[in-house]
Amino acid sequence: MIVSIRNWLAIATLVLTVGCSAPDAQRQSVEALPAQTPALPSAALTPNAAADTEVSRNIADLTAGILALGPGIDPEEAARAARISYSYTAQLRQEYQITDAAIIHNIKVNNGTKPRGLCWHWAEDIENRLKAEDFQTLDLHRAIANYDNWRLEHSTAIVSARGASMYDGMVLDPWRDGGELTWKTVRDDKRYKWTPRQEVFDWKRERGLLTVRYVQAAGG
Repeated sequence: MIVSIRNWLAIATLVLTVGCSAPDAQRQSVEALPAQTPALPSAALTPNAAADTEVSRNIADLTAGILALGPGIDPEEAARAARISYSYTAQLRQEYQITDAAIIHNIKVNNGTKPRGLCWHWAEDIENRLKAEDFQTLDLHRAIANYDNWRLEHSTAIVSARGASMYDGMVLDPWRDGGELTWKTVRDDKRYKWTPRQEVFDWKRERGLLTVRYVQAAGG
């Protein structure tokens, strides 16, 4: 099928005005922890059981990743944060009515045909849900990437050891892969150069770009 130049230009315009950057081509890849999650023969698993096994492995991997952020992290808190990060992402995926890739869903939110699901929505809701747990050995942070280009700007929540820098934390980003949780350390997240949200606010304020609407949208 031949697509006209006019249609291509229309598509390109929509992509450039969605307000969050394009999704990763690949999800976070993790190695299973053999001692905790032994491999099961796929033929012996029903689709639901296979999915449950994958989620359990993902949670175990994220738990291990959070524990590795610092020696003082409570293993129970790490496991709870990991479990909530996955379960709440699944809940929000239903509430946001995610049926498309991130960019397409952004267009629908901006057009008013979907209720929520921009990158900062994910970041705000994940951060607030985890903060409600009142962790004693973990801290939550908010960060923004590409803040000097509003068309590509992207927000995320980050978890770290208590008192640690955001840069020593773990990115929790369900947006970039359309409602599937992507997690990796800030230093390993090569796709985005993350900056603390308050530093972004200060940068925009100095240039007269910080508006009440922007602060509200960024969860400030």
